[in-house]
Amino acid sequence: MQLLANLLTYDGTRRRLWIGGQRCHHGATGALLTAGAALGFAAARWHPVRAIVLATTGSLLMAHDWHDRSVWFKRGRQDPA
Repeated sequence: MQLLANLLTYDGTRRRLWIGGQRCHHGATGALLTAGAALGFAAARWHPVRAIVLATTGSLLMAHDWHDRSVWFKRGRQDPA
């Protein structure tokens, strides 16, 4: 169970998640979901409805976290100074 504790860290007070020491922004997650939807649709592997739902979900995540966009993919914990 120690491995899981080192892999995932959650700060309930500030509502932040770290995976392997890297801060996980929901805007970055949304960008990855939207890109995955575009790739799945472009490769003709997914039904258009699935791609639209995934892209919409990703877009909403990005819109909600837009104020943090400059640090979405920044390396490290990103703790405030």
